[in-house]
Amino acid sequence: MEPNPDQIVVYSTTWCSDCRRAKRVLDRHGARYRWIDVDQDEAAADRVISINRGLRVVPTILFPDGTIMTEPSDEELTRKLVG
Repeated sequence: MEPNPDQIVVYSTTWCSDCRRAKRVLDRHGARYRWIDVDQDEAAADRVISINRGLRVVPTILFPDGTIMTEPSDEELTRKLVG
């Protein structure tokens, strides 16, 4: 799948409850996003580790404006989405 510069990218895993929670917030706000499972994509896992200074922390969320959120709360993510 080709990256879309106008789309949010969410690095996640299937077993992560914070990832599922972030997905619910994104869905509730109708956000367009690409969901990438770092357990299935080694390059994505490496990117997460690089972004988070050596830690493999999910969800790590990249926004089209260049900002990054790692393990945001529902409130933090909602504020980002609604401006």
